[in-house]
Amino acid sequence: MSEKRKGALGLPADTPLERFLNGIVVENPTTVLVLGMCPTLAVTTSAINGLSMGLATTFVLALSNLVISLLRKVIPDTVRIPSFIVVIASFVTLVDLLMQAYLPALNEALGVYIPLIVVNCIIFGRAESYASKHGAVPALFDGLGMGLGFTCSITIIGLVRELIGAGTAFGIQLLGEGTVVPGPVGTFFGMYTPISIFVLQAGAFLVLGTLMATMNRINRKRAEKGKDVSKYKSGGCMNVDMEIPSKKDDKKEVSKEESKKDSKAEDNKEDKKEEDDK
Repeated sequence: MSEKRKGALGLPADTPLERFLNGIVVENPTTVLVLGMCPTLAVTTSAINGLSMGLATTFVLALSNLVISLLRKVIPDTVRIPSFIVVIASFVTLVDLLMQAYLPALNEALGVYIPLIVVNCIIFGRAESYASKHGAVPALFDGLGMGLGFTCSITIIGLVRELIGAGTAFGIQLLGEGTVVPGPVGTFFGMYTPISIFVLQAGAFLVLGTLMATMNRINRKRAEKGKDVSKYKSGGCMNVDMEIPSKKDDKKEVSKEESKKDSKAEDNKEDKKEEDDK
């Protein structure tokens, strides 16, 4: 009996639970893979905006993964990219029309970023790298995990920005003048002055950078304890080498360099002898 290949968090690879947790923890699109930065930085001025954008992306991601997986043996390789775009665009159009009909205020707040889900690299990347190569059930849960991982990240960013920058959480005034918190605690919270930079573009970079730095620090601590964090490496410019070289490795590298020098010196001596003989 051959052992089953291990996936995220030590679970059997390509199972629904493994795919689901992989997208939320191990390959989180925002904090680990550093994908979908455009909506992450643009729409996270409030927690409700982040949550709505994340859920819309999750809907498109899960269903497009499912359909692409079901059609993977039918779609020719030469036209697979246009086919993926057609499938993704169909679900994005459906989401956009539903939001226009039932959530017009939210649709106006998110603006052009709902139609731009079509070109979100998270969705296209999962279609190309996973859904087109695996079965329907793992592909569906891979989309759900990636989508919810993205949703959690941008909701947290939006919540932090909204709370610090406006004193509200999901539109409820918690800090600053007009707080809904009663008693002495409310009086203390009412003394807070919102830091408006956090609801501006600079605030998005500050919160996102802090979140990524925290993730990298946690992984570095895990690496120092000898735990495998290779799957947690960040993508893009946040790719940090977590390997900590040991003294034995340094000695091996030095010995290799010395042996190379010795072999070169011997080759030079032999060449000189041959020239003298001639």
